[in-house]
Amino acid sequence: MSTTYKVPIGPVHVGLKEPVTAWLTLDGERIMDAKLRLGAIHRGIEFMARERNPIQVIYLSERICGICSFSHVLAFIRAIEDLSAIKVPPRGQYIRSLVLELERIHSHILWSGVACYSIGFDSAFHLGMEMRERVMDLLELLTGNRVNYGVATFGGVRWDITPEFAKATRDMIKFYRREFTPFRDIVMEDPIAQARMRGVGVLTKEEAVRYSAVGPVARASGLRVDLRKSSPYEAYSDMPVEPVVPQDYFGAAHGDVLDRFAVRVLEVYQSLDLLEKILDGLPDGPFVAETNLNKVLASLKKAEGVGWGIIEAPRGDDTHIVSLKGGEDNVLWWKVRAPTYASAVSWPLMFRGNELADAPLIINSLDPCVSCMERTLTTNAHGDSNIITKQELIKRCREKTDTLRARGGETR
Repeated sequence: MSTTYKVPIGPVHVGLKEPVTAWLTLDGERIMDAKLRLGAIHRGIEFMARERNPIQVIYLSERICGICSFSHVLAFIRAIEDLSAIKVPPRGQYIRSLVLELERIHSHILWSGVACYSIGFDSAFHLGMEMRERVMDLLELLTGNRVNYGVATFGGVRWDITPEFAKATRDMIKFYRREFTPFRDIVMEDPIAQARMRGVGVLTKEEAVRYSAVGPVARASGLRVDLRKSSPYEAYSDMPVEPVVPQDYFGAAHGDVLDRFAVRVLEVYQSLDLLEKILDGLPDGPFVAETNLNKVLASLKKAEGVGWGIIEAPRGDDTHIVSLKGGEDNVLWWKVRAPTYASAVSWPLMFRGNELADAPLIINSLDPCVSCMERTLTTNAHGDSNIITKQELIKRCREKTDTLRARGGETR
């Protein structure tokens, strides 16, 4: 006679790098069901934007996430450029694409190391962390920072590429083509590593479609989805990008942790190829449309409407929607849909039928970023706080709308 019981994993756990709580229903050691609480990391970034002008929000958007900070800031900037019709010079587009691919390499190598740590492969974890330093040094050479680069601006980028940086980039490409392959082989050909990842946390192709998975999670399930190909932006229209899917390399897509590992590792090589194409095809000319921020701010004050920007971030589709009102300095409203928010819906499916010991690995296989997912938190005069549910939030919004309508005021 089997007896089920519930076990919480997180929010603080030795195998997790994000504050995620998973309530697992177990039958012995086997996971029968799972409910997740993605935490309450509330910084009020979207709310703070309403008290700042678009140039000041650049600073905020870059701090949504430390790993994919350039993807977030560029998605926000492209949303503003969309509604204000700001044109980006070709050289600025190429430099933006270069930083995006450097960030992808940095993110994927970091995740690969964490995945090795999750299965107890500490030597591979340290090797991955050591190799990641090379791309971090290059980002620091270009921008002066290892994270939150401060290189993006409306109409282009703030800094140009120097011959010294171009040479350092080519040296980095040679380094990774020489040194990253042994790391890949160590993990993907090790029988113990394969046994720990193959068949674990499976998300089928049909489930990935039904639950709207994005990025490497979707591609690992066999979906050929990549915004750099389907909706090319910046310099990607000049260099076709084919989605990396397991069936092209291994004959079939299993949609498990090993396939998610393989997709990210293979995308590192893809990014190296793209970096070479960017450097070879880098056009001459200006790298920013307007250097005077006062003039940019004055033009944005005249803009009105809703802008949309979407980037294929290292974790998948990163969407920013921004609204401006003519004559006002500050952003009217701003909505961020991070890729983890989309893929996290699939977590319960990945858990079912697996062992309890695999839970941290399954959680980490999404490369989750909880800080990307804004949560609402209220605090009363007594200091008590609670998280507002979807139903409560909808109810409060409707009550506010009804109140404004009763007063004859504007509803937003």
